[in-house]
Amino acid sequence: MTAYVAEPVVVLPANRVETAGIVADVRAHHPDHPRLPVALRVIRGAGVETRYFTRPFAEAVADRGVTRRVADAFGDALAMAAEAARGALRSTGTAAHEVDAVITSHTTSWAVPQLDVHLVDALGLRPDVARIPMATLACAGGAQALVRAAEHLRANPGATVLVVVAEVLSTIYHRREGTIESMIYKALFGDSAGACVVTGEPVGPGFAIESTVEFVLPDSLERYRGRLDESGLHFDSTKEALTAARDVLPHLLATLGDWRPSFAVLHPGGPRVITETAAGLGLRPEDARHSTASLAENGNLGGNAVLDVLRRTHADPPAHRSEGLVLGFGPGFVVAGARGRWV
Repeated sequence: MTAYVAEPVVVLPANRVETAGIVADVRAHHPDHPRLPVALRVIRGAGVETRYFTRPFAEAVADRGVTRRVADAFGDALAMAAEAARGALRSTGTAAHEVDAVITSHTTSWAVPQLDVHLVDALGLRPDVARIPMATLACAGGAQALVRAAEHLRANPGATVLVVVAEVLSTIYHRREGTIESMIYKALFGDSAGACVVTGEPVGPGFAIESTVEFVLPDSLERYRGRLDESGLHFDSTKEALTAARDVLPHLLATLGDWRPSFAVLHPGGPRVITETAAGLGLRPEDARHSTASLAENGNLGGNAVLDVLRRTHADPPAHRSEGLVLGFGPGFVVAGARGRWV
């Protein structure tokens, strides 16, 4: 069964942060760093010009401790998620009571109950709505949510599925951290939420999912990982992370067989992730322009990044019936993807 993904709605918070401001912050707080020129070079080379934080920069990066950081992150994530979800319902003419399933992903905030339960009240969803909550998927969250939405529709023809992803990635910005990897992530990430409606019949132009793909790169647990301590959530990686996208491509291509997309919605994990993945799929650099633009203008939005790239694809769409691939990557190193057509 085909699952039709309507145009996503993406919400960005109000506090715009320029890369120059991050460079200045690192200079001010790491003046004696033994590799300061390298750190500043990787910050400038992250492919991000601006990103948006839910809190003013000084507050977002202040040492607030784990309890305050977690509480702030979930409250901010929930507010953005509800706004994005209302926008997605409104744009498709879907009433809250018509939603049969809600699929959520959020990683940067701990909460019990999770985002899905909060959204039932916030949006006025039916008490018997099916819920598929996913946490700690990080950058794979949006693509993985679309995979689960397609699966739910195959099992429940005629259902209306609401996908909602929210991440407050500014919460992993810790001024005291001085590793080169932490410098990359200071520059790379931005906050946001995104939502879209997925149905068995199209409600407008968009991506039609015909099949899905999931893969875990063997022995990749340490490549990308989260870590929690008394100061909050941290995001760590190893040197092997730099080649993760390239290393997983042979497995992905084996799954795809002789088929190749004419367009792709690629997770903008960084400039290297975008270029290597596009090249591996046989695409031109300009075919990844929406991913590159999303990264430059908003930063890596984590699980919501794929929804932002898909939103941009609506503004500059491929030809009708073009075959495409939605692809998300996440820690340790996993692939979640959807193969289909533009309709």
